[in-house]
Amino acid sequence: MSAKNQKRETASLLIKGGHVIDPAEKINALMDILLRDGRVAEIALPKKVRGGADETFDARGLIVAPGFIDLHVHLREPGQGYKETIASGTAAAAAGGFTSVCTMPNTAPVVDTDEWVRWLRDPERGAVVNVFPIAAATRNSRGATLTDFAALQRAGAVAVTDDGKPILDDDIMRAALRLGAELNLPVVQHAEDTRLTESCSMNEGPTSFRLGLRGMSAAAEANVVDRDVTLAQQIRESRLHVAHLSTSDALKAVRRGKRAKARVTCEVTPHHFTLLDENVGEYDTCYKMNPPLRSASDREAILVALADGTVDAIATDHAPHATHEKQVEFERAAFGITGLETAVALAITSLHRDHKVPLTRIVELFTAGPARVFDLRGRGSLARGSFADVTIFDPKKRWTFDAAKSQSLSHNTPFDGRQFVGKVMATIVGGKVVYRGD
Repeated sequence: MSAKNQKRETASLLIKGGHVIDPAEKINALMDILLRDGRVAEIALPKKVRGGADETFDARGLIVAPGFIDLHVHLREPGQGYKETIASGTAAAAAGGFTSVCTMPNTAPVVDTDEWVRWLRDPERGAVVNVFPIAAATRNSRGATLTDFAALQRAGAVAVTDDGKPILDDDIMRAALRLGAELNLPVVQHAEDTRLTESCSMNEGPTSFRLGLRGMSAAAEANVVDRDVTLAQQIRESRLHVAHLSTSDALKAVRRGKRAKARVTCEVTPHHFTLLDENVGEYDTCYKMNPPLRSASDREAILVALADGTVDAIATDHAPHATHEKQVEFERAAFGITGLETAVALAITSLHRDHKVPLTRIVELFTAGPARVFDLRGRGSLARGSFADVTIFDPKKRWTFDAAKSQSLSHNTPFDGRQFVGKVMATIVGGKVVYRGD
């Protein structure tokens, strides 16, 4: 069902009988939750909530969690509304269980001014979940001159990045981290040495060799992460966040930074912990993304890091494209896949069912973890007084994803027709139900 059609204008909502998992508050038990006027008013043992409510949601047999947060989405506005709009992208987010999304600035024009940040946040955009803009780190993302971080932050930007056009110049990256440190503003890096990946379209390995395609080496990612972590260790108050990390060597650099107490965080995507470069098969462009799908050893390293706490968040890198941008020769096809409506199911199916990662850890990767990365205060927890953002899901429900029924304007996904375990049953933003599953 459409997220818009599911919106409820109720002042208070009682969620009864659900199993609450809130890693931030160390809650893992049957609880009732009262939401009132956009905030969490009460959380108590079953039938112990004192206040009344205008509406009740029966959550028996379901997991009730803080609203899920996606640190990395492409909503394509301004300028590319034929791929996605803020309205359609946030409807897909709601259907996927996300109550907050952080949108990337590599649009047309680039979001590199405070005016564009405010434009993204304007209610006229039609967002049905919270939208937190990430602004460009350099003017027009050209890697030469820093943007006005302070003005962008005042307008509502939660971080800066040149995502898709990595900052390769050492002095510019050092300056970005220093300015970010002064403002307590994270700098997000798409770690790719584009000098090594020109004309490359997938991971370097046996599959790229068989297909006759130029491959991206793992070093092209790892070298940039290693450089950035070293800078973050030198600039002590800086906040470095590594986007869509995909290689074992890059993880080693992140671990080094964390051991040194540098403020280094990282995210990984569901497609990188589920798929391999060999899934490209015979030039299937649904499996073309950047960073590319990697080797089995890289995926294993990511799975270990997800379980042991090294990874801070799961992020989708939702990257919608029109059909004509994907149905071309592999080397000419656009990089990226949609991901908002399949991320939670992939995490439950792959991480929980197949790799025995506890649900509490998975919920943390969607809630408390991302909230800490970008300092989204009042999010990622169901503590009394927090924003009334809630994700309710059934960890045992089996279902099949049908891309044709997606809320997104684009359907470029490798998971069309895939059977999953774990389904979002309701998404609540500011105390209002914006999506209800079947």
